[in-house]
Amino acid sequence: MVERPTLSRKAFIALNYTALTVLSLLCLLPLVHMLAISLSSSTAAGAGMVKLWPIEFNTKAYEYVLQKDQFLDSLLISVKRVLLGTSLNLLLIVLCAYPLSKEVKAFKLRTVYVWLFFITILFGGGLIPTYMVIQSTGLLNSIWALIIPNAVPVFSVVLMLNFFRGLPRELEESAFIDGAGHFTIMWKIFVPLSLPALATLTLFSIVGHWNAWFDGIIYMNTPTKYPLQSYLQTAVIQEDLAAMSVNDQKLIKEISNKTFRAAQLFLGALPVLLVYPFLQRFFISGIVMGSVKG
Repeated sequence: MVERPTLSRKAFIALNYTALTVLSLLCLLPLVHMLAISLSSSTAAGAGMVKLWPIEFNTKAYEYVLQKDQFLDSLLISVKRVLLGTSLNLLLIVLCAYPLSKEVKAFKLRTVYVWLFFITILFGGGLIPTYMVIQSTGLLNSIWALIIPNAVPVFSVVLMLNFFRGLPRELEESAFIDGAGHFTIMWKIFVPLSLPALATLTLFSIVGHWNAWFDGIIYMNTPTKYPLQSYLQTAVIQEDLAAMSVNDQKLIKEISNKTFRAAQLFLGALPVLLVYPFLQRFFISGIVMGSVKG
């Protein structure tokens, strides 16, 4: 027998759908507005006439942005950072989470290492000590300065170890009986069964590396080595016309700063927007399954 929803239940569901729709629009409309500005004429954008649809459609802003060598160079640096950083993050997450997921009788120092990891969430060394460490290790002005300091995301390690602890222990025990070692069990049993959690952590890592801008400004001595978000911070938000050539300044005036900025910001956000739909289906399941067990 199927129970019919009560009036209060229907009202609750309607309220939920309404609230989620409003929140979705609040997230989506600014992006649509920025895209409309980037595809509008400089006159319409400068006059504030553009809302959610382009006025006097043109792609001059994108043509100019894609012709700038520094924008393309910073884009390639960001892509390289995401590929290297995400790969290293996932490798170290798995290597840290697997032993920490064991019981104390199997790994006697588990509690000590868990507390060492947990302390790093609560306390940090600060900007100056971190900079001194990067400088003294020779990483300054190299892409590894953007990757190694955040190579072990502790929050992701916690999610992964809880996911590992939720897997059936019988699988591990049977593998031990068949003669498998810890590395074989980890890579051939635990990792394949943890694809939803790994996909979620991959999304976290990609977004984190792609959106990071402050470390690029701090650790890179030359603007030519800036990742994309650091370049956008200096070229768009802290716009320095004095550093532009005469031709660039004239073209900026023809396009208008507003459309130029909107085009760069939209291109900067586009890769993550393209990646997210492919990983979104793993997102909720990975978060829930990795957080319910302690």
